[in-house]
Amino acid sequence: MPIKVKLLDHTHDPIRSLYTGYRTAYSSLTPMQIDERIEDGRISREKMTDFIERRLQTGHASPLEQIWFEFGISGVTRTFSHQFVRHRVGISFEQQSQRYVKFKNATFPYTIPQSVKKAGKEEKMEAAFEKLGELYQEMLDAGVPAEDARFLLPNATGTNFKVLVNFQELLHICDLRLCTRAQWEFRKVASLMRAEVNRSFPEIGMYLQPKCGERRWGYCDEDYEAWEACPIGKKRPHKRDMFELFNSYRKGELIPLDDADYKIIEKEDSGVA
Repeated sequence: MPIKVKLLDHTHDPIRSLYTGYRTAYSSLTPMQIDERIEDGRISREKMTDFIERRLQTGHASPLEQIWFEFGISGVTRTFSHQFVRHRVGISFEQQSQRYVKFKNATFPYTIPQSVKKAGKEEKMEAAFEKLGELYQEMLDAGVPAEDARFLLPNATGTNFKVLVNFQELLHICDLRLCTRAQWEFRKVASLMRAEVNRSFPEIGMYLQPKCGERRWGYCDEDYEAWEACPIGKKRPHKRDMFELFNSYRKGELIPLDDADYKIIEKEDSGVA
């Protein structure tokens, strides 16, 4: 059951909307005047993206709540859905019902994780699901309502979503669910959502990163053992090490680099003697 994600709809022009929101907060111009200047070309696309980038660096987030993206998601499991619906602010869900949608012919869609396959337990898991499907059908045929027969269905059962999420919450989802500690299914969904936004709006899609990304927090705040085990841990500092460096600097144990030192480092990194 392959996971699929499609961007169904979105704010008409997220870049324009973000710029207008930010500029309204930092300008004497009215939103209508700002919009007119965008319309007649006095404010270029480049100027808008540059202004948005500088505002994002300040942590001003409220305009991010004013742009939205609508996704169709299929081929995911109820295991995923139990995690997905824990995101509550700035997101709206519609999920395939197990009360009103009956699975037919004693079968239901399911996913078997790769770890189960590697352990050699795939056939046993499939056999168990086949028996559950048969009993599920028997209960339906015996008059058991679908809303009660579904008590039998496992977390591996497939489900579908249609969701609307604002950009602020989408950033939060990617902060947590692109992290290597997130479960593989949610990481897959988050990466596909990011890819869909990137395809249409790379100017803002590039901010959809795990929280340790250079455009997000820039450091890891998971426990230290998890950071050490992370495959990208060597590329992202842990907050404990950052605080230790800062404390050393505050005590005068470290001397900050000047511009000349940075130029030497840049030459060494580029391989220039």
